Amino acid sequence: MELRHFRYFVAVAEELHFARAAERLGIAPSTLTVQIQEIERALQARLLQRTKRSVGLTAAGELFLEQARASLLRFDQAVGVGRRAGRGELGRIVIGYVGSAALAGILQRQMRRFRTEWPDVQLQANEQPMGRLPGLVAEGHVDIGFVRLPMALPDELRVHVLQRNRFCIALPASHRLAGAAAVDAQALEDDDFVVPEQDLGTREVGRRGRFEPRIVSAPGNLLTVLTEVSLRKGVAVVPDVVATTLVLPDVVYKPLAGEPVTSELAAIFRRSEGAPAVKNLIRQLVAALPE
Repeated sequence: MELRHFRYFVAVAEELHFARAAERLGIAPSTLTVQIQEIERALQARLLQRTKRSVGLTAAGELFLEQARASLLRFDQAVGVGRRAGRGELGRIVIGYVGSAALAGILQRQMRRFRTEWPDVQLQANEQPMGRLPGLVAEGHVDIGFVRLPMALPDELRVHVLQRNRFCIALPASHRLAGAAAVDAQALEDDDFVVPEQDLGTREVGRRGRFEPRIVSAPGNLLTVLTEVSLRKGVAVVPDVVATTLVLPDVVYKPLAGEPVTSELAAIFRRSEGAPAVKNLIRQLVAALPE
């Protein structure tokens, strides 16, 4: 038995007239009669009580009609879901991000914009270690990654810059340079350093000051980094977005003297992405100009 048999039977059951049902279906009455007979043979049950003047449902026919309608409804729903999924209106997107993407607000703004346009797509976002994100995206465990550049990326990934920041210096409030307008890299030569996941700023401070930074801790997570700064474990070179979003006791933020050291937040995703919902988010990200 095929789905068309359900449609034929429902038409006859609703019209209770073979000619009208056949016209509704766009087939010949004789063809419809044969199809209904096929259904009854397959079920080994009489579904319709036919006389020369009327057509009625048997008890079996009434029960079968209920299930046939439900089956057609489920089929139509499945077709609708498939079509919507094919357009990217349904689905699930797994997002991985580094903490500074949330602190900078770029993660929230992009997710909020996407939800406005595609409200039925499920977004699942989790903070991930930055070093693991490229592999997670390349292997399909994460669909979109929000990372801080520069970092090495597999060839199968694309990258799009979403925001540019500057690095600044986080100091204990009691630090000798806490009152300075800006911190010269050379002045930090004798300091201990607490390093976040993106160590570009730390390396650049060392290069400018012509010294090798003495790293005493590398917890990665920015909140942990700044907590250790507040506990006077060392100084840290961090993106300046944290100066207004992570205000901790006994931590002060100072700009780095000289030419700004820039840091970029970017989205990474697979070049060969095939999931329609993910492709919709990628199109949104690629269309966004760097902030």
